[in-house]
Amino acid sequence: MTFKEKVNTVLEECLLDKPSIFLIDLIITDSFKVIVNLDGDNGVALQDCIDVSRAIDANLDREEQDYSLEVASVGVGSPLKMIRQYKKNVGRTLIVKTTTQNIEAEIIEATDDFIILSWMAREPKKIGKGKETVQKTQEIPYSEIKEAIVTVTF
Repeated sequence: MTFKEKVNTVLEECLLDKPSIFLIDLIITDSFKVIVNLDGDNGVALQDCIDVSRAIDANLDREEQDYSLEVASVGVGSPLKMIRQYKKNVGRTLIVKTTTQNIEAEIIEATDDFIILSWMAREPKKIGKGKETVQKTQEIPYSEIKEAIVTVTF
């Protein structure tokens, strides 16, 4: 069993005890720096990161393989990578870059295959001069999304 497989196994076992927490990234560098990025349905508390870090440390032998460990939650400006992240952010505003356009809109629905965005846009009036504000919605399959980031509003 390789070092990465051992870390992955320990991580999976630890996360079974925390069903609302899920793994976003597991990176192991050539110098054996282990970087674990977590997210959660209700966010990730500092204690969750401490628990995961301790579980990894307790189940790996530094005599067998020396390593450094970093466990953190994903940052606010980090791109969404998993469908579960889209589902937990329904109702929030995203900046979505697709293969053909960039949209800043509220995510109103997230299924296993696509998201639905809603936003207000200014368009030319159908009759007469000037513009009017209209409500727009668009369904975007995950396959067309290059990057999606949650925007923070105060």
